[in-house]
Amino acid sequence: MRTMKLLCLTGAASLALSTVAAAQSVAPGAPGIAPNWSTAAKTGAGASYEAYVDGQYRDGGPTGAVSKVWFSIADGVLTETMYGLIHEAQIKALRFAVVTPQGLALEGPDTTERTEYLHTDAEGRPLSPAYRVTTRDKNGRFEIQKQIFTDPDRNALVLRVTIKSLTGQATPYLLLEPHIANTGINDRGVVTRQAFHAWEGDTHLVLKPSQPFTAASVGFVGVSDGLTDLKDGKMDWTYASTGDESGNTMMTGALPSLRRGQTLTRDFVIGFGDSEAAAQAAADGSFATGLDEVLARFNGEGDRVGWEDYIASLTELPRLAAQSTDGGKLAYASALMLKVQEDRTHAGALIASLSNPWGDTVDASKSSTGYKAVWPRDFYQVAMALAAMGDKETPLAAFNYLPQVQVGPNTPGNTGVGGWFLQKTHVDGELEWVAVQLDQTAMPIMLGYRLWKMGWLSDAQMTQHYNAMLKPAADFLVDGGKVGLLWNDAEIKPPFTQQERWEEQQGYSPSSTAAVIAGLTVAAEMARASGDATGAARYQAAADDYASKIEATMFTTNGDFGDGRYFIRITQNANPNDKGPMGVANGQVAAPEDRIIDGGFLELVRYGVRRADDPHILSTLPVYDDQSLEPLYRVRYDFGPEGDKTPGWRRYGVDGYGEDWQTGANYGVGGEMSPGQRGRVWPFFTGERGHYELARASVNGTPSAADIAAIRQTYVRGMERFANDGLMLAEQVWDGVGNPTSRDYKLGQNTDSATPLAWTHAEYLKLLRSLADGKVWDNYEPVQSRYAR
Repeated sequence: MRTMKLLCLTGAASLALSTVAAAQSVAPGAPGIAPNWSTAAKTGAGASYEAYVDGQYRDGGPTGAVSKVWFSIADGVLTETMYGLIHEAQIKALRFAVVTPQGLALEGPDTTERTEYLHTDAEGRPLSPAYRVTTRDKNGRFEIQKQIFTDPDRNALVLRVTIKSLTGQATPYLLLEPHIANTGINDRGVVTRQAFHAWEGDTHLVLKPSQPFTAASVGFVGVSDGLTDLKDGKMDWTYASTGDESGNTMMTGALPSLRRGQTLTRDFVIGFGDSEAAAQAAADGSFATGLDEVLARFNGEGDRVGWEDYIASLTELPRLAAQSTDGGKLAYASALMLKVQEDRTHAGALIASLSNPWGDTVDASKSSTGYKAVWPRDFYQVAMALAAMGDKETPLAAFNYLPQVQVGPNTPGNTGVGGWFLQKTHVDGELEWVAVQLDQTAMPIMLGYRLWKMGWLSDAQMTQHYNAMLKPAADFLVDGGKVGLLWNDAEIKPPFTQQERWEEQQGYSPSSTAAVIAGLTVAAEMARASGDATGAARYQAAADDYASKIEATMFTTNGDFGDGRYFIRITQNANPNDKGPMGVANGQVAAPEDRIIDGGFLELVRYGVRRADDPHILSTLPVYDDQSLEPLYRVRYDFGPEGDKTPGWRRYGVDGYGEDWQTGANYGVGGEMSPGQRGRVWPFFTGERGHYELARASVNGTPSAADIAAIRQTYVRGMERFANDGLMLAEQVWDGVGNPTSRDYKLGQNTDSATPLAWTHAEYLKLLRSLADGKVWDNYEPVQSRYAR
């Protein structure tokens, strides 16, 4: 168990910072400029490992008190840092500015970065999400190295910083931008040379340095903040407080000047709490324990319980890592990322990404989750990947969490039919988006079936969950009905879905229908085992009906591409040959449905609804892969030298969820859509294709060693090549079309889309498990044996 120390704070240490500065100068310029978030192009993300207590997060288990702090890293600096619930950001960024004789340099725009893991095994595989981040001035004047991790016994974040002057005098300044309570407005602050205090309402942070700053100031961004002050190379302002005003604030701490070759080392701890005293106690507690010991506990070194123990508990991970081409580095990093991105109040609440896509142009004046929320589809992918590694506890916690996001009589404001799962929610179940996506209702059923078949749910437990949660979901997939929640009063008639997996179109979708058929088929299995013969017959009959109409409703025979015969992304009227226009989304044209291709048809094979050598599948592949299509409609893009290409795919043709190819602007700046927006390549499609190729190699029996090796070299290695230097896998990577923007995106590397994306890491791990097993991990035997014989 982690050792807990009782802290006896001295009168000076516990003196309220507000009192210290009460009579000193007040910063002008409230509320400052409009706030935004930081880039989503994270190279690191972390939190402490916390052990469950009876499947929940509670203090007193093997890991002691539960820490509820998460952090992210981008451009070599600390970015969004959360405390409380996983979406509740309290910090936008912490970075350093350095004044030199040649002028001011700022971490991020004026530096290069390198992100490494602090704690690795002998093979260089990461064992914890503690990081060493190195930034270097682009003009070679200084270098900054930061170690970043959390205190696993407290709500505290640790930065251990070393700054070295390389060519001449350099004066560093710490810049902290609080965004308390998940917004960049209404923050207040007080600073002394000994500590910073920021707060909004009953949420507080206190930053304490290991040695006092030489000067300190707090101001309103764009008016009286330290960065504005330093533009002339001098720190002239030393405002001690924001007074009675609040707004978008920045806190600045000056550090001693360095001569050429000199090095400065400082430690900083940021404590969080529901009061100033609690936040200060958290920071003081970390210092009292000793930061070397805090890191050792975070890592789980020796007899301490931490991340090493979690990695060691993943019984299948070594076998998965053996299928990699990078020695297992990305596999271990992916294992860490999936577990990091779970809330520590609501056990099993698995989010999509610890980021806010294109955050540097996203308004931070209103609280928002970004991707730090629950989508049952992403949730399913992550739970299945955790199970693939041998993590038994988290998938079970996740499955037990799901009733919180299922619509029923207790859902606030619900006046319609229940059984379906909410589109997107906060981790505490608070409603956010309420469209009906049929795959998100099928996937919880599929997860329950797998947990039962693996023996992780007993027959009795399965029956209990079937009656309480899965049967209502299966009933909805058969009957649909009129929903009534917030704006949504639609009549749902499965397999017609209000939205498919890209959340933009209604109709008959191959990917949604594949999940619905799989979900109903395994629901029938659980119904029979639970004594519900009537339900079993009903669910299987509906699945048979839906499966019998797949080609008639979703396969065009007169399309504009190739030989005219292929699966289309979605059709709104059960006629794939009428060239009906798609709905407009993301500022794009309303193209005919037969001109929009995506990879959703491959899900029919993954789940077992169609054989890999089905002629309709085979005739779609050339169109999906056609790189001669004009950029608007083209889906596949290959990266790398001739003879060693990495294949990648966009979501679909005419996708506008990405940067503007004409201007380089981020997606949806100011909430406005533009015709030039373009969705880029998503790395997890490389994993999806790898799964299909494994299924195709298995059509006539067990795949050969040569088949497995070929898939590893193309698809596993391809996904590994998409990872950035912190081994983060993104939602999207740059496809080379248009202006790469001032961020200087690199071909095949992450854009400012959500990074790390849990779904991408999950797909990579599932592909490794599939290759290790010689069969597709997400395949469902009752589905395969019934429909893909």
